[in-house]
Amino acid sequence: MRTRSEFDRTFTTQIQLPVQWGEMDAFGHVNNTQYFKYFESVRLAYFNRLDLMGIEGVAPILAETQCRFRRPLFYPDQLVVGTAVTEVHEHGFLMQYGVFSEQQQTVVSVGSGRIVLLDAKTGAKHAVDQALKDQITSLG
Repeated sequence: MRTRSEFDRTFTTQIQLPVQWGEMDAFGHVNNTQYFKYFESVRLAYFNRLDLMGIEGVAPILAETQCRFRRPLFYPDQLVVGTAVTEVHEHGFLMQYGVFSEQQQTVVSVGSGRIVLLDAKTGAKHAVDQALKDQITSLG
């Protein structure tokens, strides 16, 4: 996946973020840790679309994450950060992420994050109910 149309078909939830000057490191490109912040921002946008943060007693946690850096980012740039759920499991789901650079007109990174639902009071795993599964299916 490299083109914007492929990106748009893959990632059903998208946000736009500017590259900030302060995100760059001593080597003159965006520090790799920033990509995980981009992923976090689009993950929360997805959670808001599901109203996942509003489900009382349920805490979605990031259990695992990874990123593949394809190309460096530089200031100035405008990013489109996208996500979609690719797998639903008994107690959570797997999200796929992508970052598209408007300046470079290509996908500069892809990643994933495994989300586990926990009972906010006990810390025990919480099952993904059918209503949430249906919402995830409709969002992609």
